[in-house]
Amino acid sequence: MSHRLGAEVCAVLRLSGPLKEQYAQEHSLDFQRLLDASTYKEAYRKDMIRWGEEKRQADPGFFCRKIVEGVSQPVWLVSDTRRVSDIQWFQEAYGAATKTVRVVASEQSRQQRGWMFTMGVDNAESECGLDNFGDFDWVIENHGDEQCLEEQLESLIEFVHSRL
Repeated sequence: MSHRLGAEVCAVLRLSGPLKEQYAQEHSLDFQRLLDASTYKEAYRKDMIRWGEEKRQADPGFFCRKIVEGVSQPVWLVSDTRRVSDIQWFQEAYGAATKTVRVVASEQSRQQRGWMFTMGVDNAESECGLDNFGDFDWVIENHGDEQCLEEQLESLIEFVHSRL
């Protein structure tokens, strides 16, 4: 979606970016390899989740503040918000300007894309902390029907343009 709005309008922000960067520094790991979907990342995933939870417990806005530093675009897409506390931080910091979008996919379509459930990881707050959060402004269904997905995205993009 960011490429449709343009880089001068939309910044894609990843909460996992500063988390993985800080984790890599503290544990002498390859930050770039922690960013992809590799076996390297998976080897550290559980500990990285534990470590990130400790940071959030000490300061719930730690990673949120890090990703917005120096961002000048008027639209921010936080691509990996996974906790109610993350949404609350943005709502408290930016009020009504904060809009939430939930992307959902059936378990079957996720499995077709190569996802496999991992106990202790995929049922942790880092993966499902927003499953019962019911106040999303938009819900995008991504079950594999490209035309349906495209229509939903166009509607969302029109909404964003109407607010610029």
